Amino acid sequence: MSSEPDTPDAGGARSGAPRTPRRAPAKTAAKSAARPAASAASAAASIESPDGEPTPARTPAPKRPASPRKPAQRPSAPRTAAAKEAKEPAAPRTPRTPRTPARPRTAPAPPPSVVRDLDPDDIVLEISGLLKRFGSTTAVAGIDLRVPRGSFYGIVGPNGAGKTTTLSMATGLLRPDGGSISVLGHDVWRDPAGAKRLIGVLPDRLRLFDRLTGRQLLHYAGTLRGLDATAVAQRSDDLAAAFGLGDALGRLVSDYSAGMTKKIALASAMIHSPRLLVLDEPFESVDPVSAQNVVEILERYVAAGGTVVLSSHSMDMIQRVCDRVAIIVEGAVPAQGTVDEVREGGTLEQRFLSLTGEHRNAEGLEWLLSSSD
Repeated sequence: MSSEPDTPDAGGARSGAPRTPRRAPAKTAAKSAARPAASAASAAASIESPDGEPTPARTPAPKRPASPRKPAQRPSAPRTAAAKEAKEPAAPRTPRTPRTPARPRTAPAPPPSVVRDLDPDDIVLEISGLLKRFGSTTAVAGIDLRVPRGSFYGIVGPNGAGKTTTLSMATGLLRPDGGSISVLGHDVWRDPAGAKRLIGVLPDRLRLFDRLTGRQLLHYAGTLRGLDATAVAQRSDDLAAAFGLGDALGRLVSDYSAGMTKKIALASAMIHSPRLLVLDEPFESVDPVSAQNVVEILERYVAAGGTVVLSSHSMDMIQRVCDRVAIIVEGAVPAQGTVDEVREGGTLEQRFLSLTGEHRNAEGLEWLLSSSD
């Protein structure tokens, strides 16, 4: 036998020596302790009854939900007698006033007409049986007009009614197929020079010598009418100041706006002081301020003894400034006379629509309301 003490070596596991048990960590120990408790609970749940049948474990009764706490209410201060007396009673409600029923809409009253004291026998422009055909189309079918001296005469009508054709023949720009035209006793076609000397014209589709300046154009128009250079220069300055063209006389007419072109053309028509002004759509492309300025110039011209014949689509302007009016429909004149005589108690537009029948509805355009997508 050996006298050396038995000491465990590192190879004890291999030699069969017993191992020293290791201590479990805290978490492992807690789990191990929980397992017997769970086993005990399982065993208690499966206790057998005296009859040998397992008795189910009692289930604890569910807890009642706690009732919500009521918010603490602050004690209100007791109202004193003085505070109660200070509180005034509510004012009684005022009864509602019944609404006044709406008045039915009525047609607008026509504006007052312009009345001028004129001699009906003193005629400046007389048109009798005027006739004009273009192939198989009759543009003017026997028109008769009498324009007294000092009148502001308006001509209205739908597009294609014959207004421009009538005025072109009355001023010697278009030869008629029949009828007669005289200006202060001068036949326009038998004595064209004598008649045109008395007329100032602002035609439709105006064409000017636009490579001239405004002053050059007025000089050309004045000398063409027999005025000397001094009179032309003086009248050019006066007309330019009246029409607001003072700063534009040195510029080419081709650089003018549409409204300025109308103004310089009207000034060219007035520079020789004619006794009759024939204006075809003088307010087209003219702004309202300039149009009112032109109206004032024409009213002063009429007040001095001149006569104006103009065509326009503005019914309101016609019945505001004109004392006489004629409605042309399909080359004929169904109504003419003073403004009150023509409109017959209504407005000029109402009378115009009743004679022309141009009011059409917009039925049949349902496709216009649909989307193009």
